[in-house]
Amino acid sequence: MLEKLNIKSILNSLKKHLLTLSFLCWNSFFPQSYYDVTFLQDRSIQFEKEKIETRLVGVKTDSNKNINVLSSKGLLSPWEKKLKFNFQYRPLQNQKIIAIELYKNQFYYLTKQSVLSLSYGGKFYVKHGIENPILLSVGREKSLLILSDKGLLFFFNKKGHMKRSLKLNEKPISAQYDAKRNRFLILTSKHIYEFKPNDQSLKKLYSGSNFSSLEQYKNKIWVGTKKGILRINSNSFILEKIIKQLPHDEITSIKKINGELWVGSTRGAFKFRADGKYDYYASKRWLLDDEVITIEKGPDQSVLILTQKGLNKIVFEPMTLEKKAEYFQEIQRKRHIRYGLESTLKLRVSGDLSTAELIDTDNDGLWTSMYLASELFRYAVTNSEDAKRNALEAFEAMERLTSISGIEGFPARTYEIDTYQKSNWNENSFYGIWKKAKNQRWVWKTTTSSDESCGHFFVYALFAEIISDQKWKNRAIKLIKKHMDHIIDNDWYLVSWDGKPTKWGRWHPDYVNSFPIQVGDRRLNSTLILTFLQTAYHFTKEQQYKDHALNLSRLYGYEENACRPASVIGYVAGELLSDGWNHSDDEMYFLTAPAFIKYAFDKDSKKRHMETVASHWEIERSENNPLWNFLYALSGGKDFDLKESIWWLKEYPLDLIDWKIENKYRKDLIKVPSNFRKQEYSEVLPRDERPHHLHNRAYRNNGGSGGYREYSPYIYLLPYWVGRYVKAIEPAQNSTVNQLK
Repeated sequence: MLEKLNIKSILNSLKKHLLTLSFLCWNSFFPQSYYDVTFLQDRSIQFEKEKIETRLVGVKTDSNKNINVLSSKGLLSPWEKKLKFNFQYRPLQNQKIIAIELYKNQFYYLTKQSVLSLSYGGKFYVKHGIENPILLSVGREKSLLILSDKGLLFFFNKKGHMKRSLKLNEKPISAQYDAKRNRFLILTSKHIYEFKPNDQSLKKLYSGSNFSSLEQYKNKIWVGTKKGILRINSNSFILEKIIKQLPHDEITSIKKINGELWVGSTRGAFKFRADGKYDYYASKRWLLDDEVITIEKGPDQSVLILTQKGLNKIVFEPMTLEKKAEYFQEIQRKRHIRYGLESTLKLRVSGDLSTAELIDTDNDGLWTSMYLASELFRYAVTNSEDAKRNALEAFEAMERLTSISGIEGFPARTYEIDTYQKSNWNENSFYGIWKKAKNQRWVWKTTTSSDESCGHFFVYALFAEIISDQKWKNRAIKLIKKHMDHIIDNDWYLVSWDGKPTKWGRWHPDYVNSFPIQVGDRRLNSTLILTFLQTAYHFTKEQQYKDHALNLSRLYGYEENACRPASVIGYVAGELLSDGWNHSDDEMYFLTAPAFIKYAFDKDSKKRHMETVASHWEIERSENNPLWNFLYALSGGKDFDLKESIWWLKEYPLDLIDWKIENKYRKDLIKVPSNFRKQEYSEVLPRDERPHHLHNRAYRNNGGSGGYREYSPYIYLLPYWVGRYVKAIEPAQNSTVNQLK
């Protein structure tokens, strides 16, 4: 007997998948797709020392995942963001522990009197009787090498009997056992020595200066110095290479961890990559401070970086791009929504999220449009009621930007309850940046720019395309019409409360065509106003909008302006807006591009528009920005640098706090000559090595507020969900949509 089918469930599922497919009419399916498989996402967990005067010395982890931090005050362990005194083994509390080493992943402690281990019944105990011991290395079958501050070397066999003492005549820095060759390597500031237990001989292998650390890796001896890294052949002891092109060359530690070479310096830590480049961990995003003492292997494939201020645990957690989006989505809703608007978050105390406060900015309309777009794309892809609810809330908040001004079709930059406004607040300003609303409890901000108008038109068109409820759709179309009519009625300007055009809301031919063709505003503003008119015509079918667009094109050359390739943009002497490439213009351009092409009046126009958008994307490719790439795909681009987009998304840091980050001193980066686009290096750095910035701040490599802001998650969420929408990113498992396709 056949089981009864849940007809309602099947219909709902089919409706969801057909709805998702219908939304993809913005563009065709793409041959490029990334299946969202698990990758390792790194983040930092930090444990600060409690007392400034405590000097940190070293750190080790045993097979039980215990972490021991050696300090001038005794053993410490990480606990609840602090390094706290370790009381676990009471007999150790009265011991002066000088060094910690591992043997078969168990702790071996060097004290003033002895070497001991608390594992395997606590049976291992060797009383060494050495004056001022400072270093310990454990060799085969628990043989011991102990070195003193006077440069004396003592070797104890597996039975704990001293077999040999030798003199180095210089203070040792480190000692390391080489199991493959059954030897100990001893480092001083000027030499590398070899001690062989079999014949108990001591031999000087290599001489130099300013040595700081040593490691054995891939049959080479790697030596850290104050001016780079020496790579020495392990058998011949011949110097093979001096490596100076490093993130920083004053080296303090070198360690082989999980098959990779990690390096500590006085300006952070870095890891050698297979492609000859480095993963760089510096600034408070990764470290409490950048002065690395040592690096060691941690539990669960983590890496422990001990710095002057504490312990930094770099963990690598399995994650997908979708899980990362879920992580950011929670933060977006929890900390970055103000009255439904996307909001900037300031921190009263550096790095302390408990001191966060939501504040208004000049571009709340634009930022909210980008956040709202992320929710719309998420809804289109997943049919999530949560995404729809969030989208409707953000839409109403944006709708109020237009109504609160009291000027038909004029959107406020933002609004706030009076006396609580923050951005550019000047109570005595003659111009009156903030104006009272009809409801006297509220104020709204004037001087709205083309950036804001761009955001409104972009997201209202997207809203009307994706939200199927006709009442909501009509509200979005009504706003498109209101905004368009305001600009037309005011002779192609945004006109504020005082009857004057705002500084940047200008599309009149006298303004647009006053610029030489090389100035970006001529091309951009022509593109914007034509797209606004195309959008208004597409949704209302009112002929006036099409006629205005055609008149601007025929009489004033707007179509010609808009269709010039982006390569014409360049420096023009004496032009205010021509001193460099404007990356805010890129943001406006790519938000506008899909409608510029899709809503074009005829096939020839679409072809021209696609060609000029492609020319702009070609120039922007070096940024590897997935938002530009996926919006280009949404516009019809077939080759949109998927690999680079996924790289950007994976490298986006989980920590959104605006730490101060500096890359200007790095020696591993290839600088390019000063240029119009303000590109500093031959390749764009990964986002987790750069200061946080919005999409309109490309190539920003130095800066940050020092921890007094948390950046908004929509910066990740929007490109991710556009990528999902155009099917450039697919869930790891094939969905019903894929099967239908």
